[in-house]
Amino acid sequence: MHDFKMLLKQAHTLVIFKSLHQIPVFKKFLKALEACEGDTDAAIDIYSDFVSELFAYSDNFTQYMLKLVLENENLFMLKKGEGKETGVLLDECLANELAVIEELSQIPCNEIIDKIDYDGFLPRYSVEKLDFSKIYADRIHAINQYGYGIYSRYHVFVIKDGKIVPVEYPDDIKISDLHNYERERQQVVNNTLALLKGKPANNVLLYGDCGTGKSSTVKAIANEYACKGLRLIELKKKQLHEIPAIVETISKNPLKFIIFIDDLSFTEDDDDFAALKAILEGSVSSTASNLCIYATSNRRHLVRETFSAREGDEIHFKDTMQELLSLSDRFGLTVTYQKPDKRIYLDVVEKLAKQYELTTPIDEVLQKAEAYALSRAGRSPRVAKQFVEYMKGCEE
Repeated sequence: MHDFKMLLKQAHTLVIFKSLHQIPVFKKFLKALEACEGDTDAAIDIYSDFVSELFAYSDNFTQYMLKLVLENENLFMLKKGEGKETGVLLDECLANELAVIEELSQIPCNEIIDKIDYDGFLPRYSVEKLDFSKIYADRIHAINQYGYGIYSRYHVFVIKDGKIVPVEYPDDIKISDLHNYERERQQVVNNTLALLKGKPANNVLLYGDCGTGKSSTVKAIANEYACKGLRLIELKKKQLHEIPAIVETISKNPLKFIIFIDDLSFTEDDDDFAALKAILEGSVSSTASNLCIYATSNRRHLVRETFSAREGDEIHFKDTMQELLSLSDRFGLTVTYQKPDKRIYLDVVEKLAKQYELTTPIDEVLQKAEAYALSRAGRSPRVAKQFVEYMKGCEE
């Protein structure tokens, strides 16, 4: 039997994991321990409220608490993430707190229920024996792979109101879902692997026609290597001014990051042009070696240029035009995705037909696919996928 009074006192000594007291499940659990020997009606309400809160996430209290501990962003974890020494006193504090949380998380529901003066049914939860100290040490050892805080729970993020916000349900596309363009895709994969290994990696511009798989390549790579410590932060063009703040936030994070800008292009007088130019000239790489910028665009030179602009009266006109046209050259790696010809297009269709398990004879599928492309004003992997999904829907 556990000594509830002693454990409650120990729970209030938490320093490293003090923020756990703000978690509703843990807060209500401690209240249930405190109330179980008091007024019966109050004890029933408080205990049931705790189990109801727990069931929203899990029926295993030990596993739930372990998850909280592993994902907790605390002083100890931050120091380890930055490669700093934690010191004997902080190590001692961690060992004590993990032992307390482990013991609390393994209190079986029967011990609480037996103290409540009630013979009716009360909901039950499960516990199990786990070594929190060993598991936490293993997580710290692999912090470059798992991260901490929101970065350990999610791998795709966006910017909202100047803050990095996780995407609950990101596009789950996989590299195996993408067909053809293997050479182009491998260039991006190789650059990403260099980033993950801590080697010099380039900012990447994926340029080419609409629907050729540029954005899908970046998202698939982010999904593929999330388990290796890769995270993706997607920005809109109008959020480019947020990059310095993002860099400051994640520069000491042990994970690796891709800042992803989709469908990038500028007008001649666009203020964001100068912001991105400064970033690509070294502002990012000089302050954070754990991130790269990946951008996609349908325009090779990124800047929309008009004939009237070329007729201006600027004295150093050629210098200005060179600056506008050279922005794409500031990306260390440019990967070109060209619109497929008929042979490649039909090859993509055939592979997708197998992937989607179409029952229609392949000759008929290919014939209809070409007609579909002509009706959509062009061939592309996107058109191929839309056609195969349409066929799949018709079959079902």
